[in-house]
Amino acid sequence: MTSHPDQRQPSTNPQDHTSADRDAQFLSFMRRLEEELTRPLPGRAAQKRMAPRPRPGFDDETFRPKTDPRRGGVLVLFYPNNGEPYLPLILRPRYNGVHSGQVGFPGGGWEEIDADLTATALREAYEEIGVQPDTVHVLGHLSELYILPSNYIVLPTVGWTEQRPQFRTDPYEVAKLLEVPLAALQNPSNQHEEQWQLRDRSAVVPYFSVENQIIWGATAMMLSELLEIVERAQATSLS
Repeated sequence: MTSHPDQRQPSTNPQDHTSADRDAQFLSFMRRLEEELTRPLPGRAAQKRMAPRPRPGFDDETFRPKTDPRRGGVLVLFYPNNGEPYLPLILRPRYNGVHSGQVGFPGGGWEEIDADLTATALREAYEEIGVQPDTVHVLGHLSELYILPSNYIVLPTVGWTEQRPQFRTDPYEVAKLLEVPLAALQNPSNQHEEQWQLRDRSAVVPYFSVENQIIWGATAMMLSELLEIVERAQATSLS
């Protein structure tokens, strides 16, 4: 007898059960992460751990930009890969600008068509890496971060998709797409700091080294706050 689709028998294939277990673990983690994002954020203290020292515009809490900063949004997007949480980051092309050749989240400046900065983040992620906005479940936001070189205040939106997106990169905006396991960012062996000569100063620069790329500056600071929230969410599952 042929079973009706709604009356299918449970699979006896162990691999199917393993996949279902991984999916359930991923979804459970997303729920806990959403809960943590409703609580007070770690904010500046967490950002500071991965901030270059010194970092003009950040070290002095009373600092105010000379001109009104632009507003921007980036998307911190989780998706499952074999049940493990991954994040897409992008390597910017080389160009005559302050973020040339750097690794960052997909995102950009607010435009009049955007209802808010979450809409900005979703629009930019679609334009830059092809993530369909209607596939993203928004979980919440990280703390805003002011970026002095570009005079932007950036709001990171955190979300997730049920499966790996069908990525499609814009070569004008993206030199390379990085699919980064969350576990790699959490691994202390991938976190370093060095003395660098930057454009206007010498600084001690903390950074992540993953996928043969260096992630530093504002992106590393946002990731630092994200990782503290992730740690809280993972601790909740163990309590």
